[in-house]
Amino acid sequence: MQITATHINYYNICHRKLWLFTNGISMEHTSDTVADGKLIHETSYPQRAEKYREIDMSFKLSDEVDLSGKIDFYNAKEKIIHEIKRSDKIEGAHEWQVKFYLWLLKLNGIEDATAVLEYPTLRQTNTIELTDTDIRYLEKITIEIIRLKDSEKCPPVIHSKICKSCSYYELCYVEE
Repeated sequence: MQITATHINYYNICHRKLWLFTNGISMEHTSDTVADGKLIHETSYPQRAEKYREIDMSFKLSDEVDLSGKIDFYNAKEKIIHEIKRSDKIEGAHEWQVKFYLWLLKLNGIEDATAVLEYPTLRQTNTIELTDTDIRYLEKITIEIIRLKDSEKCPPVIHSKICKSCSYYELCYVEE
């Protein structure tokens, strides 16, 4: 199975969303929130595309697990990832997504990289570093992600306030 930063993000938000996504049900294309986030990403730092490069990273963790990620802005000279997000409502999931990128860099021999999580509309930034404890957590959840994907039963709705802005909201809360 290929595990991406999206899997890591969803794992830390909602296991139901992750299960739906890993089983081929994608709702992001219908979401105004996702479209708004893409617009913020594309317009917040227009000079970055000239200065920093986008990189695709991968690593074969085992015979069953391939890790991959697309880092939008990476400053190779300073070894800093820049990740832009729309809102900090699910900041914990954003941090784990960025830590996944840092782990991928480390697995590919790039040591001591850091990341900056940026919320342009809030004018807020957070520096993220990767610890040995973080790596153990990421290793653990890669196994959990595979277990969730292979489960025959979809996890229950979480009934959280973040559900209303989720692209899967209508699917999860449809009345029969």
